Amino acid sequence: MHERQDAQAGATATGPDGQPLAGRALATRAYYAAELGAFLAHDEDAVLGEVVRGAQGPVEPEQRDAWVEQIRVLRRELGRLAGDATRGALVAFEFVVPRVGKRIDVLLVIRNAVFVVEFKVGDKKFAAATVEQVWDYALDLKNFHSTSHSVRVVPVLVATTAPARGIGELNVDADGLFRPVCIAPSELGTLIERVLGTAGGQHIDAADWARGRYTPTPTIVEAAMALYGKHGVEDITRSGADEANLALTSAAIEEVIQRSRAEGRKSICFVTGVPGAGKTLVGLNIATKHFDKSSELYSVFLSGNGPLVRVLCEALARDKAKREKSSVKRARSEVSAFVQNVHHFRDDGLKDPGAPVEHVALFDEAQRAWNRQKTADFMARRKKRPGFAMSEPEFLISCMDRHRDWAVIVCLVGGGQEINTGEAGIGEWVRALVEMYPDWHVHLSPQLEDSEYGAGEPLRMLAARRNVHTDECLHLGVSMRSFRAEHLSGLVKQLLDLERNEASRLLAELKHRYPIVITRDLDRARRWVREKARGSERYGMMVSSQAQRLKPLAIDVRVDIEPVHWFLHGREDVRSSYYLEDAATEFHVQGLELDWACVVWDADLRFAPAPASPGLNADHADAATGAAARGAWQHWSFRGDAWQRVRNAERQAYLKNAYRVLLTRARQGMVVVVPRGDPHDATRRPEWYDGTWAYLRGLGFDELDNAATTVP
Repeated sequence: MHERQDAQAGATATGPDGQPLAGRALATRAYYAAELGAFLAHDEDAVLGEVVRGAQGPVEPEQRDAWVEQIRVLRRELGRLAGDATRGALVAFEFVVPRVGKRIDVLLVIRNAVFVVEFKVGDKKFAAATVEQVWDYALDLKNFHSTSHSVRVVPVLVATTAPARGIGELNVDADGLFRPVCIAPSELGTLIERVLGTAGGQHIDAADWARGRYTPTPTIVEAAMALYGKHGVEDITRSGADEANLALTSAAIEEVIQRSRAEGRKSICFVTGVPGAGKTLVGLNIATKHFDKSSELYSVFLSGNGPLVRVLCEALARDKAKREKSSVKRARSEVSAFVQNVHHFRDDGLKDPGAPVEHVALFDEAQRAWNRQKTADFMARRKKRPGFAMSEPEFLISCMDRHRDWAVIVCLVGGGQEINTGEAGIGEWVRALVEMYPDWHVHLSPQLEDSEYGAGEPLRMLAARRNVHTDECLHLGVSMRSFRAEHLSGLVKQLLDLERNEASRLLAELKHRYPIVITRDLDRARRWVREKARGSERYGMMVSSQAQRLKPLAIDVRVDIEPVHWFLHGREDVRSSYYLEDAATEFHVQGLELDWACVVWDADLRFAPAPASPGLNADHADAATGAAARGAWQHWSFRGDAWQRVRNAERQAYLKNAYRVLLTRARQGMVVVVPRGDPHDATRRPEWYDGTWAYLRGLGFDELDNAATTVP
């Protein structure tokens, strides 16, 4: 009936012979589970007693009465089913959705379908939020429960005082997930018979199904809430031989922390990873383990990414207030000490010359720390400290170096993620260590030498130091953002690097599981993401911060959005991403993610193909297609009333990285819109867009009008 956050416990499912149905795997997932025959053979009080016992704690009268009603409905409706349909069927009460400890009211595994049944006792209407809730539960099983991937899953919402109005048409997506069905209690048996009577779906062995592995891929917001609620990183992420193992990386950092404390030394770790690999998650995992100000291991999670900090803090505060039934204002105050803006930490270090209270500082997106010039300009402009001559990395290390005994800095580093003027890159951290802090121990990911991190020359300066350690565990090489396309970041890298053959190969592998299409029609793209999203899956529109000439499409990057509204508010809020009106830029979305994304590509980064052969009679796009492989990116900035060519290498890299960020935000699928331009607008000439369109089409991207519209 409602979400429960208590410990996972329950009774073992048994068959008529009294033997365990699925062993200990199911015992930890439900308060009560039994074969259908055994459930019907027991009286209502006996079943209720088992459910209450499985709760292992006080049960509110309201919850007990709800279980009584659910048991009555199920015994009546399931008792109508024919014997062959129920053989081996499974009934489970309060079945856990492991990712965040939520529980499904009733789960039924019958012949060739799994029914996710949510009861709203006393309700006669079907609120949109409750429909979305049961849909999310079913999606969770379909996506993350190994033995539910290939079976039919049916989300069912039962309002116990609703009148029977007929079940209506049953709609099922290509992956076997039904659209939510809203019914009265007296219609449950009929619904089950109809589903079982339709073609499709393999027979399910309930015991094998119950032993299925649950391998979640939470969003960063979901993961932060789970970690802050004292779940471990092992509970909320996948773990396999071929997947990034966040637990190993966390353990490697923990070892550095413990050894530094025991030996009284100062250490810095550089953790690298591809976009979406879980670097932020690793930092949050360490911070939540040492969030006790009285502990010598007290840690703080720091980020210069303002939108990320605001979104995480607000999400954590709302969740904490809900769990503890306290005020959001009070929760915000407590959460703000856990996740902080790195600039606030820096300012505190300016005011107080003493050592910070934290012995461990985790810097997210460390490559975006400010260089010396930007830091000095900021200090002078704000009149904080005129004449300040340190880069942000150098000053932050100096703050932690004030500890007389030990300290640890963990730098979480993204390659090719610098997106703004004055961001120093990881090389500045290394230079500060070489020039100012020779006694610090340095723990490196071996991938830090990759050209994307821009630390090659500074790293060579470290080669002669004896206190430098390399550890493979400090690199996260597989994206965890998308459970459909773990190697999306690889495709985006090859696409932006103009490695055409490799990009085409990766795209061919990805698009069968990860819908990724292109179009020139923004309205069609909006419809596509709306059609694709199921349950509470979040979608939104993104553009480059330099996309100045999308105004004719009603996209104005000069209108700033509030990330908290955009990422956390629901469909009814016009400020939310769901409305597809306000476009977020790379500055708003870096470090965060969506389920489905609509990326609109302007002429700021345009692919300029080699000149087509003379005399070729074709439109701009077709003429460009044959030459696309021999072209190059051009970088432009709109100033005043015209585009100006960007020739500065650093600014070119920022623009390229902006599109890298935008193209790696979507967990489940993406549509890229390349406008047609306007031959009557000198700032939106069609050929500036046609080259990019032809390049993407030449790589093998499916055009939206020709692409399948079903969910894989």
